[in-house]
Amino acid sequence: MIPLSLGEIAAVVGGTVEGDGAVTVTAPAVLDGRQAEPGGLFVAFAGEHVDGHDYADQAGRAGAVAVLGSRPTPLPTVVVEDAQAALQALAAHVVARLREGLTVVGLTGSQGKTSTKDLLAAVVSSAAPTIATIGSLNNELGVPLTMLRADPATRFLVLEMGARRIGDIAALTGLVAPDIAVVLNAGQAHLGEFGSRAAIAKAKGELVQGLAPGGIAVLNADDPRVVAMRSLTDGPVLTFGRAEHADVRALGLALDRLGRPSFTLRTAGASAPVALPLVGAHQALNASAAAAAGLAAGVPLDVATAALATASLSRWRMELRDLAGGATLLNDSYNANPDSTRAALDALAAIEGGRRIAVLGEMLELGDDSEAEHRSVGEYAASRADMVAAVGEAARPIADGVGERAVALADNAAAVDWLRGHLAVGDVVLVKASRGARLDEVAAALA
Repeated sequence: MIPLSLGEIAAVVGGTVEGDGAVTVTAPAVLDGRQAEPGGLFVAFAGEHVDGHDYADQAGRAGAVAVLGSRPTPLPTVVVEDAQAALQALAAHVVARLREGLTVVGLTGSQGKTSTKDLLAAVVSSAAPTIATIGSLNNELGVPLTMLRADPATRFLVLEMGARRIGDIAALTGLVAPDIAVVLNAGQAHLGEFGSRAAIAKAKGELVQGLAPGGIAVLNADDPRVVAMRSLTDGPVLTFGRAEHADVRALGLALDRLGRPSFTLRTAGASAPVALPLVGAHQALNASAAAAAGLAAGVPLDVATAALATASLSRWRMELRDLAGGATLLNDSYNANPDSTRAALDALAAIEGGRRIAVLGEMLELGDDSEAEHRSVGEYAASRADMVAAVGEAARPIADGVGERAVALADNAAAVDWLRGHLAVGDVVLVKASRGARLDEVAAALA
């Protein structure tokens, strides 16, 4: 965050100052007062059940010096009509002040966004100071919060951008036009809300349309809907993937006994070996996307591949852990859709061990196709796992798709009890569901 007085912030966002307008914010903005840093800004929202303004004192004790909200608080406050619009306006102003010398990378896709963002952050941070999205804070609040973490030393700003409807990503690129736009895929996530994969592709394409003049589109050569987005820009296009025509191509994929991929990344003028410390063959595509975006940002291929070899992922994404009883846990419980669940099942099948056990919960936002998609995932799981536990009523069609090697469990507590009674030495257990199912609770109970 660049230092700004409350008077300056009020002028930017069209608000009024209640309290000392000379107070200067020097640290990032937060929505949770407990996470405030010394010199930080607490952004307060009045919600249906909780009013953030009531937590201004808590934020102050944690270090916040001011509040951005819709009414006065005990701390010096910039009062506005719309706190979200004000937060976005402030973020756009800060990044505009820093724009010279700053490369902004926007990244989207139906699955793999956060993992690829983590890999890309590792690549570009090996070359220069980088600010990247924390976890999956990729919406209308998360993106401006990330933008406000940038300061004069920042050279790369990596922004994961999500969408639940057409127009969401266009609104985000309206805050800052990216110099590099990375589109991973147009899959089935949020299919129920978008209505079709064509609509999903249209939404993801907004990132390419939102490029700054002369910006570079980095597109998945393996996804026809994504490759077609080259028509949305007059600027340069760089492709990645396993396809023969990809500009950054992943070749010779092999997995070790823990399902960790090694491969070669090849461009027209160079090649470099990669051994990822991550689980899952699908990570090779994510890594090729990160390397391609790195090239677009000026990071040489050998520097990128060296960074990829030591990269790590955000919490609850393909975490491999030994359990006390001699089994192994593959915790991928942060989120799920049919495509990402199949990728996780492939990873489970690739890990050497005893029985492969898949604990699968509901995949949300699939609309009218929900039951059929859950059943289809169950049918796929039958070819990848020795046993499948479907957790929750909405996930029951998974068990139906598997057949006799499946069990339908009522809730997370039942899943924990079942696992404690069935796990044996050498077993490998995958835990995977949409965030709303909270299967991280199951994984935590086993660890």
